[in-house]
Amino acid sequence: MRRQPRPRGSGHYDKPPMMNVDLVKRLADRGLEIPHPDRAARYLRHIGYYRLSPYTIPFQQGGPDHQFRTGTSFDDVLDLYVFDRELRLVVLDALERAEVALRAALTDHMSTRYDDAHWYVDPSHFDQQRRHGNFLTLVRKICEERLLGKPDSAQDHLVHVSALEHYLTTYGTPEMPPSWLMVETLSIGQLTSLYRNLQRRADRTEIAKSIGLTAPVLESWMLTYTRVRNISAHHGRLWNVGLGVYPMIPTSPKISWLSGTDSLPARSRKRLYPVLVSLQSILNEISPHSSWAQRLHNLLNTRPKLNLIAMGPLKTGLKILFGLATSAEFHCSLSEDHMITSSSERSTVGRHSVN
Repeated sequence: MRRQPRPRGSGHYDKPPMMNVDLVKRLADRGLEIPHPDRAARYLRHIGYYRLSPYTIPFQQGGPDHQFRTGTSFDDVLDLYVFDRELRLVVLDALERAEVALRAALTDHMSTRYDDAHWYVDPSHFDQQRRHGNFLTLVRKICEERLLGKPDSAQDHLVHVSALEHYLTTYGTPEMPPSWLMVETLSIGQLTSLYRNLQRRADRTEIAKSIGLTAPVLESWMLTYTRVRNISAHHGRLWNVGLGVYPMIPTSPKISWLSGTDSLPARSRKRLYPVLVSLQSILNEISPHSSWAQRLHNLLNTRPKLNLIAMGPLKTGLKILFGLATSAEFHCSLSEDHMITSSSERSTVGRHSVN
């Protein structure tokens, strides 16, 4: 049954557009310290007031007049914005590896298990036939658009045409490209949908097992990753956003996860933190010598308590987020003495520039 949309509001939007200099004055009137208004206006011109304004909320007093807490400066807001940008880049790094690993696992298993480079054309491999039909229509459209576009040019031995271009202009049959080429044309959402629609549980289980997960956990995590990747790829706010879909907490001892019954309080489960943990869990399997956890730790370790609470690690500390070497060492070890809590400390660490 198709989900019905929620009702629209009844209000009328009548806020007028404003020049950047006027928006800077509005921020100053609300108590934000802006020693260099021209510099602030330049940032608004290249970032946008609408994009930057959510980063001002943690620094406000909480009233309807949007007044800032005493001592808050424009650089405090800018610092939080730049931190979120750096966080997105770190998260995208891990998401890329997880997504690529699923592409490889899916096509490798299905192609070799059924000895068929075009297994995905066979409807017997899929649960919902309508979804499968829609998927084939999607692949056909991708191929048609490639042929309608300008041909790729290969000028020398260092520049090659795309694999899809080569297949379509070299082979007339089969109509569809082979599986290992097809999966490279899919978005993360389309890839997830393809995996979830596989008919046989044994296939889903083997694919998930190859990246260290169970099938239900992989399905859950990929749905979350689709949302996170879309936010990050569109440069959206990630640090404290409500994702709406969150990773399943694994119960299998074979899956790397936080140790201890209180390592992930219930109030932290609908934050970004379990997403970060899930990414490191996959990296433990597919890239056990990755420095990703250390790089994430280095980024978070300089952040004030305010930032980390919004992300979910609510044990008020950051010694190490998770084990950095093997899944056996994968655990959460949080310590009070590594947390920056005061506003004075906040103002002296984590300074960044977007110049």
